[in-house]
Amino acid sequence: MARETARETARDIDILAALERKSLWLASYMIHNANHLRASEDGLKVGGHQASSASLATIMTALYFHVLRPEDRVAVKPHASPVFHAIQYLLGFQSRDKLENFRGYKGAQSYPSRTKDDDDVDFSTGSVGLGVAQTLFASLAQDYVHAHGLAGGRRKGRMIALVGDAELDEGNVFEALLEGWKHDVRNTWWVVDYNRQSLDGVVHEGLYERFVGIFEAMGWQVVIVKYGALQEAAFREPGGAALKRWIDECPNPDYSALTFQGGAAWRKRLMDDLGDQGEVSALIARRSDAELSALMTNLGGHDLSTLMDAFTSITHDRPVCFLCYTVKGYGLPLAGHKDNHAGLMTASQMEELRAAMNVRPGHEFDPFEGLRVPPAQMERFLEKVPFARDGRRRYSSPALPVPEIAAPPNATLSTQAGFGLILQELAKGDGALAERIVTTSPDVTVSTNLGPWVNRRGLFARRELSDVFKREKIPSTFAWQFSPKGQHMELGIAEMNLFLLLSALGLSHSLFGARLVPVGTLYDPFICRGLDALNYACYQDARFILVATPSGITLAPEGGAHQSISTPLIGMAQDGLAAFEPCFVDELAVLMRFALDYVQRDGDGEEDERNWLRDETGGSVYFRLSTRPLEQPQRQFTEEQRRHMVDGAYWLRPPGPNAEVVIAVQGALAPEAIAAVALLAEDRRDVGLLMVTSSDRLNAGWTAAGRARERGLSSARSHIERLLEPLPRHCGIVSVVDGHPATLGWLGAVCGHRMRALGVEHFGQSGSLPDLYRHYGVDTAAILAAAQALAPGRPLRHLRAV
Repeated sequence: MARETARETARDIDILAALERKSLWLASYMIHNANHLRASEDGLKVGGHQASSASLATIMTALYFHVLRPEDRVAVKPHASPVFHAIQYLLGFQSRDKLENFRGYKGAQSYPSRTKDDDDVDFSTGSVGLGVAQTLFASLAQDYVHAHGLAGGRRKGRMIALVGDAELDEGNVFEALLEGWKHDVRNTWWVVDYNRQSLDGVVHEGLYERFVGIFEAMGWQVVIVKYGALQEAAFREPGGAALKRWIDECPNPDYSALTFQGGAAWRKRLMDDLGDQGEVSALIARRSDAELSALMTNLGGHDLSTLMDAFTSITHDRPVCFLCYTVKGYGLPLAGHKDNHAGLMTASQMEELRAAMNVRPGHEFDPFEGLRVPPAQMERFLEKVPFARDGRRRYSSPALPVPEIAAPPNATLSTQAGFGLILQELAKGDGALAERIVTTSPDVTVSTNLGPWVNRRGLFARRELSDVFKREKIPSTFAWQFSPKGQHMELGIAEMNLFLLLSALGLSHSLFGARLVPVGTLYDPFICRGLDALNYACYQDARFILVATPSGITLAPEGGAHQSISTPLIGMAQDGLAAFEPCFVDELAVLMRFALDYVQRDGDGEEDERNWLRDETGGSVYFRLSTRPLEQPQRQFTEEQRRHMVDGAYWLRPPGPNAEVVIAVQGALAPEAIAAVALLAEDRRDVGLLMVTSSDRLNAGWTAAGRARERGLSSARSHIERLLEPLPRHCGIVSVVDGHPATLGWLGAVCGHRMRALGVEHFGQSGSLPDLYRHYGVDTAAILAAAQALAPGRPLRHLRAV
């Protein structure tokens, strides 16, 4: 029995070695082919990451064809995408035409993408470091799903990141490590491709020791995979200990240079350094130059049996970092050269590789071309690969019904406080939606009005943890009770972690088959801190609601460090994110009901001819809220008014047929705009007041309708066009927003009206609201002055008074 098992293992190693060769060939040829086509079209060649792909080919072969199970999820190092696509092709999850069109329009993507690639991508990667940390937060999301009994009998999987050692320069990786330690993260593997090269050179000496110390301090097991089977065997020969000592002490740049130079250079350097030492000299002499080169580059990350032993040795759920020594460009003529990051193999080098791989011209993409293992045997093996046994691993989860949401009855309220009260009402219910909402915040839970929700729903932790203040009967407004059934995940002050956790929770329906509705809060100016991770989350089509508050210079006493300027423009520019900035809480109630439904949509993406937005596709939502208490109107909305709010704007005061000027306002400056309209009306005809709830959706609809007209649909009209078209051509528009004036400055271009955009362009400072509004020119007087400039006539009698 033991002999039979050994034969099966040896046979499997042979097949895996063949698959490694095939993956390396396909990846190399994809890159070569893409650059060949590109050069023939526009004369340009771009780095194809051949060397980076090659360094991970063995590791990915061991994982995908032997170690992984369907429940495991993998974030592939961005530059390893060619190998990933090749492996997916061999498993039947990628098409030949996509490989042939790698890096082309509608072809396999340069970096693995959940939304752009057809093959089985778990996590998009591209901006280095983000995919790495995403796996940690996906593991926390998986724990949440299982703790809440939402897994549907599915097993827990390992969340695995294939990491370039240079990616560990990214600060967000270490922010995530600390957060993972706080939350007792489990089932997370980071496999570090320790090729000791970065984009521009060779990494610093002794870096692995720092990595080991950091990971172990955070509770991770570190497995160092340094030596391959050839090296281990050589170390057992007489003189092997001296060779091992030389390898361990050899500087990284020297090892890389010798790898590129080959066997003769290895021999000379070893003999120069070690001299004639008898046993070790004999060890070297027994090997040809080719054999010596193979020995010295037989690092653990390129040895299948060593890797499989390392991976299968882990039988616990603690987080593990595998530090795998590799050679960047292993198996290619570029191996080891410090310039190989953007290096491309020449045509002659590709032909040499073709010959070495036994690939005939015209058969480059044949799955089993050039392999010594019979095709039938390869097919049988691939049919039994554990990772692929369940086919594609994209789950779905039905949308949850959204109840009616009533505005709080308070006569005076801010939108931030209104948000907290709306969420508190949802927390009181026992509907399916309330059970699936999970909130999170980077240490600003109370100051963003999530406290009442947390009091009712509790904080999530893998283990029960009581509130010490409550236990000791010390009066406190908030009850911080941790349990596996809690629905709030508290984070430290790191906005990158917030967006990565929202991304993981917002993909739960696809990754784990359980729909969650994540709601994250933070201070509005600090969106900019995590903007890369926010963009990453949207690129993956994660679904969440982001509540950013307080915003603008309206947070007057806090000063410029906490006041936001550019965030409305971020909301407009960020794909996959619908941005809203309501003024009144009844507007917020309408928009929150829309948001809770919108984040669950997954339709066909056709544009709606009512607003020219692709609302059926859904997306994430960003609310920019304020702490400014305002007197709340008491009103009931018609269905049409609700639609107008969702589409981006409605007339609070409709303009008359002879309107000379209208005011458009978004957000907390509505009182100033309302006051200005009341004063204007005494001296200008038919003044209107447009309440903008979403400059983002207004602009997107207008742009899309314009494209439709250019395609020949002359009747296409967006919501903002229908609102502004009745205005006389001579009418002027004054816009005002507590943010950059460009947020609404485009309104004049919609129908050709004269425009004056008011807003905030420079860093704020501490002060009272009247002082700051006056200083930045967004108060009632500034609105009146802008209106008089746009609609000249008799002087506005109240301009001096305000």
